Amino acid sequence: MSLAHEAEFGCPYCMAPNSIEIDPINDLNQQQIVDCQICCQPIELLAVEIGDGEFEIHARTDDE
Repeated sequence: MSLAHEAEFGCPYCMAPNSIEIDPINDLNQQQIVDCQICCQPIELLAVEIGDGEFEIHARTDDE
């Protein structure tokens, strides 16, 4: 059984939908850099829990 949860976010460069697996134990409130699955630009992510296993991803360009 996987403890990871899938969450979606929009790329701040090309607005394409992206998805990422979030580990609630290790990934919450941790910044990470991932590349957009479409345009390959670096995206700075911050995952926060908004309640009952639901997550919100804050995505921004790496130069903001």
